[in-house]
Amino acid sequence: MTSLGEIPVRVEGETQVDFGNARPILGEVRHALARLLDSGEPTQIDLGAMPFGPGDEQRLLDWLGRGEVNASIEALGPTRIQETALRGVWLVEYLNADEQRIALHLEIDEVPRLLRAPREDLRDGLAELDARLADADGNDPTGPAAD
Repeated sequence: MTSLGEIPVRVEGETQVDFGNARPILGEVRHALARLLDSGEPTQIDLGAMPFGPGDEQRLLDWLGRGEVNASIEALGPTRIQETALRGVWLVEYLNADEQRIALHLEIDEVPRLLRAPREDLRDGLAELDARLADADGNDPTGPAAD
């Protein structure tokens, strides 16, 4: 008599179980894009909090596609920002210094929040430019030019 372990098994093709958790996120993205257009209100979706089954994250990323714009930021580890094929939908991946993922978000906005300079940084930039111009010209850059 043959035991079950001795019966040859052959797997053909690649099977992929669809847990169905990627598609509802697309509906959420759709509502977020509509809200952004109607009211200017941005949305952030924490993909790390989603109950993804095997393959769901990749399926979602495949559906979103890849856009033309990407950026990286080096602060306490790399942060990668990738525009998806859907304008206004950004994939933001936060990594630690060992390049292990800390968080993964979808950001629905005209420009990702991380790429916007805070107002206080703008003030600092203006002050720095004024100081450089004053050093170069030997006068106050905010007043009339000295002859």
